[in-house]
Amino acid sequence: MSKVTFLAAAAFAVVLSGCDVEQTREAKLPDVDVEGGQAPAYDVDAPDVDVGTQERTVTVPDVDVDVNKEKRTVTVPDIDVKRAEAEGDPRDEG
Repeated sequence: MSKVTFLAAAAFAVVLSGCDVEQTREAKLPDVDVEGGQAPAYDVDAPDVDVGTQERTVTVPDVDVDVNKEKRTVTVPDIDVKRAEAEGDPRDEG
């Protein structure tokens, strides 16, 4: 799996974990002759996600065959997730 695919999947998982979903309509079963029916409706308050990059200095192995290490500056992902706020959210109590 490439680094880009992994980072995209990780960001997507973070976004999903921050959603607040509230059912706004009950489901209705269709008639026996498979006419009609109604799917439930939901209001989804998605989180505000800021994705960017930052310069960080990390220790990486030297490109040569020897085991010497050197510090290099590389670009790393910077993700900021602000959870959606919902009225009466039990996670906000306590």
